[in-house]
Amino acid sequence: MSMGAVGTMEDPRRQRLTNVLQPLARYERFTRDEAAELVADADPGFVTRTLNEMVRDQMLEQYQLASGESYRWTVRDPDKEVQLWIDRQICGDQVKQMPVNERPRERLLNEGVAALSNAELLAILIRVGVRNESATTGGRKVANRFAEDLMALRTSSHEDLRQISPAVTKPSYCQIMAGIELGRRVAAEEANREPEIDRITSTTEAIAFCSRRFAHLAGDAVQEEFHIVTLDTKHQPLRTHRITVGTLDASLVHPREVFRPAIRDAAAAVLLVHNHPSGDPTPSREDHAVTDRLTEAGKLIGITVLDHIVVARRASVSLRESG
Repeated sequence: MSMGAVGTMEDPRRQRLTNVLQPLARYERFTRDEAAELVADADPGFVTRTLNEMVRDQMLEQYQLASGESYRWTVRDPDKEVQLWIDRQICGDQVKQMPVNERPRERLLNEGVAALSNAELLAILIRVGVRNESATTGGRKVANRFAEDLMALRTSSHEDLRQISPAVTKPSYCQIMAGIELGRRVAAEEANREPEIDRITSTTEAIAFCSRRFAHLAGDAVQEEFHIVTLDTKHQPLRTHRITVGTLDASLVHPREVFRPAIRDAAAAVLLVHNHPSGDPTPSREDHAVTDRLTEAGKLIGITVLDHIVVARRASVSLRESG
């Protein structure tokens, strides 16, 4: 059979899956009845089987409400993850069957390690799959299980992870634990070398803090990354959180995602931080739009946006100071 014939056979199935899942990916959660309405043209049996497969692969979580059977996405970006899931259904999810530019190792080399999801990082550490379970599937299952408490992964036993995915063999488990411990030691050494910042009370202090803490973004990152620094009532730094990776866009940086970790940290204020991989720190119109939108959102919930710092190879600049 020619490749053209294979492509023709695959297209109808891909289209059926896309027609079912693409409308649902726009909603954070939905009931079975709502799903039926959104994809009314699809065969009900096919819809049910597809949803069951998504639950089995831990892409969807199924739960019961008074209004009926309901679902919610367990992945951060349903639109993107749905397309990747469909590709796996059509082509299989063994790494060698994935397009080269989508393979975790190739993405790490081309885009930098910070661009990879937790699932992709785990897939690299798992390295090879087992019968009926690839490394990519294993990485996704483990990442989904620990999505709300990633630190708990460090104290998990081999049996704990093996129950989540059979791809976590003893060698894979050792690689995961070694990766976590090495990362912990690097972070500890980095923290010990940094001079302590008691308070951030000026633009100069904000720029100095962000230039040091996010030096890796200024020098090594190949994509824009948006982070926040949470601060207490005395404007002492609490934690840093990565919010998005990719071109900064006011329509994509949602206040909910920005302020959720700030609320969890009981922060009184935040610093917004992102990098310009080009090396030029000059703020764009979109940078200002993001700052304005998040500043107004912060006022509503009582968390002050102190400043927005752009870090780059040439210099770091403050959007407040630049007007």
